[in-house]
Amino acid sequence: MNMATVMLQAAAPAAGGSSASLLIMMVLIFAVMYFFMIRPQQKRQKELVKFRNTLEKGQKVITAGGIYGTIKEVKEGYILLEVDNNVSLRVDKAMVMKDPSDLAPQAK
Repeated sequence: MNMATVMLQAAAPAAGGSSASLLIMMVLIFAVMYFFMIRPQQKRQKELVKFRNTLEKGQKVITAGGIYGTIKEVKEGYILLEVDNNVSLRVDKAMVMKDPSDLAPQAK
């Protein structure tokens, strides 16, 4: 037998064990990424879609551009946002980000 063949046969079981541990490590890394990054982002996205679907007249909101205003009218794809007396903007619903009351400081 060739010396190289003997060395390869001796190294084969070790390589099989390390590939199994590598696979386990990759699965664990993916699981950690899913539970700490992907899942919370999906939850926030669902809450944002729910918030946008429940918009109603008179509600105060903030747009993605940082514009504060009160909803004057709600349509299928956009809202009319009153930002000052007799000043209204037509804003796409997808750009409404949050309710300003979410930003209120917590009482101690």
